[in-house]
Amino acid sequence: MRKNIIVPAVVLIVVVAGGVMAFMPGSKSKPSTASSAVPITAGMAEVKDVAVYLTGLGTVQAFNTVTVNTRVDGQLDKVNFTEGQNVKVGDVLAQIDPRPFQAALNLAHATKAKDQAQLANAKVDLQRYQKAGPLANTQQQIDTQAALVQQLEATIQADQANIDAAQVQLDYTSIKAPLSGRTGIRLVDQGNIVHATSTTGLVVITQLQPISVVFTLPQDQLQEVIHQMTSTSTPLQVVAQGRANQQELGRGTLAFADNQIDQTTGSLRFKATFSNQGYTLWPGQYVNIQLLLKTLPKVVTVPSTAVQRGPNGMYVYAIKPDSTVAMQPVNVGQMNSDTSVIEKGLNPGVRVVIAGQYRLQPGTRVQDSPADAHIVSQE
Repeated sequence: MRKNIIVPAVVLIVVVAGGVMAFMPGSKSKPSTASSAVPITAGMAEVKDVAVYLTGLGTVQAFNTVTVNTRVDGQLDKVNFTEGQNVKVGDVLAQIDPRPFQAALNLAHATKAKDQAQLANAKVDLQRYQKAGPLANTQQQIDTQAALVQQLEATIQADQANIDAAQVQLDYTSIKAPLSGRTGIRLVDQGNIVHATSTTGLVVITQLQPISVVFTLPQDQLQEVIHQMTSTSTPLQVVAQGRANQQELGRGTLAFADNQIDQTTGSLRFKATFSNQGYTLWPGQYVNIQLLLKTLPKVVTVPSTAVQRGPNGMYVYAIKPDSTVAMQPVNVGQMNSDTSVIEKGLNPGVRVVIAGQYRLQPGTRVQDSPADAHIVSQE
């Protein structure tokens, strides 16, 4: 009976062991090379020109801002602009009641005419005295008449000055735009009495074309920027981008660097000028700034996603001709979100892994696939 129990048990163990062996790794034939390759996305080391940008945060400022004030007192008869209107220099924005000033001008003209008549009579008398000679008139009478003529001539000059002053006051009743720009909110309504001493003004005009952007850069970048500004006659190019979507809002030129570093932040202010043809920049707007510092000619580059950081520094996965990868140490120079400059360690034309590195190690066989294949594989 004991033998009858032991023999089936042994047979059962052998059968189970055989089944386990059948399912152990390595018991089956090895998969094909294609099925064992890790899907990745490959790129290529290329030689090209690379633009070097410095980035900063900027604030848009109006190129000029003017508060339009009246220069004479009076009642505001007309307002000829609408809020938000684009005006040109010399456009009449408002009209103050001109009648008191026109009357003053007419009075000045009349006073001059009266004095001119007196001057003409005085000159006739002087000529009569001079022709009669010293027998008919004393020398004192002649001298007194000559002085009267000169006095009346000076009076006429004063009358002309009064006419000019009255004309200026009359011209001030037409309030004109001192610059081209866009009007803001109307600060005084038609019919109000306005005064030259008022600081409120009628309206604020801001010049939007061109427009300025003030931005900051770290003080460590100052010397390089100053060197580029002084070494070329062409102004450095500046790109303004939106804060949210990085959309390009305009291209301009660097105008100047401030003369003092902010000790609180350790940064320096710069100002750039933009033509702002499409009114994409608005005073008070925050923008991202990219200052084109220089262009590196014909350098070896790879997509920035190819560069990995390890314990021994930067490296890339280089793809060999047999489709295996090797960890290649590199020295990285200029680097941005899209492109990295390889200063040493990689030759042009070498294929590199730009996506899917998380499953790789030296010697892993890889297969190039669409850009999102490694994401699907990871899921």
